[in-house]
Amino acid sequence: MTQYQDDINAVAGLKEKQGSAWNAINPEYAARMRAQNRFKTGLDIAKYTAKIMRADMAAYDADPSKYTQSLGCWHGFIGQQKMISIKKHFNSTDRSYLYLSGWMVAALRSEFGPLPDQSMHEKTSVTALIRELYTFLRQADARELGGLFRQLDAAEGAAKAAIQEKIDNHVTHVVPIIADIDAGFGNAEATYLLAKQFIEAGACCIQIENQVSDEKQCGHQDGKVTVPHEDFLAKIRAIRYAFLELGVDDGIIVSRTDSLGAGLTKQIAVTHTPGDLGDQYNSFLDCDEISADALGNGDVVIKRDGKLLRPKRLPSNLFQFRPGTGEARCVLDSITSLQNGADLLWIETEKPHIAQIAGMVSEIRKVVPNAKLVYNNSPSFNWTLNFRQQAYDAMKAAGKDVSAYERGQLMSEEYDQTELAAVADEKIRTFQADASREAGIFHHLITLPTYHTAALSTDNLAKEYFGDQGMLGYVAGVQRKEIRQGIACVKHQNMSGSDIGDDHKEYFSGAAALKAAGKDNTMNQF
Repeated sequence: MTQYQDDINAVAGLKEKQGSAWNAINPEYAARMRAQNRFKTGLDIAKYTAKIMRADMAAYDADPSKYTQSLGCWHGFIGQQKMISIKKHFNSTDRSYLYLSGWMVAALRSEFGPLPDQSMHEKTSVTALIRELYTFLRQADARELGGLFRQLDAAEGAAKAAIQEKIDNHVTHVVPIIADIDAGFGNAEATYLLAKQFIEAGACCIQIENQVSDEKQCGHQDGKVTVPHEDFLAKIRAIRYAFLELGVDDGIIVSRTDSLGAGLTKQIAVTHTPGDLGDQYNSFLDCDEISADALGNGDVVIKRDGKLLRPKRLPSNLFQFRPGTGEARCVLDSITSLQNGADLLWIETEKPHIAQIAGMVSEIRKVVPNAKLVYNNSPSFNWTLNFRQQAYDAMKAAGKDVSAYERGQLMSEEYDQTELAAVADEKIRTFQADASREAGIFHHLITLPTYHTAALSTDNLAKEYFGDQGMLGYVAGVQRKEIRQGIACVKHQNMSGSDIGDDHKEYFSGAAALKAAGKDNTMNQF
């Protein structure tokens, strides 16, 4: 007995108890509506997707070729179309997630208009996007199942049984979201309250970074300021309590360190004994040894190994770390986070270089053997130039003649057909698989891809449509390709829910229903 048949029987039983008042209620229609609304709340989604993500993490530990991937999506429709495409091309949504980027919320979803990635956008706008994404993914389920139900009604014999099997084994479009909470939007209490909103909206995985909330910068820009470990760990604990309070016991926390590019701190950490966590944090500060007699007005000093040290303080009242300590600080941040409740790591690097990432992960795994990373395949990297330069350096180190190339100009189109470019492109193609195998990366994401694809496709359409191509710019560049590639939203009325609405009209009004999908519907052309 399937869930679908169980629901039909259950509603039929209710109908019988209600007598003639429910004569117009069709138990199968009710069962269909239940199937189309599998997830009743965001918490249902968070619990379901957390188990998926935990299983994927275990599978990766057993076999690093089983890494996971996501794309950043700034609107529910974008996330929906992404998952519909994945199901169409791969017949599965396995190991495919969504990423919710704080950068894209700031740039595209704030009531203030476009903002830099500095946590100035409304914190509730992130929750609203999580809810919106799952609304669209659930609608994708309802739309697909609605089509199968119509096929079921029209089919007979073996064909009917085959369609019923598809309904009974329907693969949902609902997948895990990794949701960016930036630096927590305030103190630990603020982080806890916002995390609860995230989880209630459906997020099973929350990513938090170790920057100062009111000094937050994009991970690929200068001026980043980190906080002492204990301040950050309080926020990790706050998120864990939010998961536990709401019953999402499998909830996942991604601890992001920006220490590689962050040379500043706002605070000197509290330390009680030599070698404790605060002392380790302070050991990276850039200090001058000083005598008590040389102290100036307002100087701040720390004592270590019997010496007085004056941390270098900038006019901004921030303290700076010693140059070259970034990787060591990243390793300490990562180990500390995993030892205090985080599940996954995120190390924001300045370039996509597997050896650099692997070097840090190797140090982390000496202490936490199953440490795993979420990695930003960032659009802020110039992937072409970075990998061509890596190929150039490898060729040079191997003694090959590189005189035909100018290292600083390798982005140039003139190199596109060269051996070096081919080697670099192959390394880009295999980067995710290579990095997952060699550098402990469990999840690969691109933070802002749909921001860039929207801009690129709009530029191409505007150039053609407003130029001499006119309507052909749209037909040849968009519609013809949609039809031939089987893009679901070419039937935009169907995608917006017109057919679901027609089904409901029939359920509610029977033969009196006025439907939109008649023979004169122009969408029948598709």
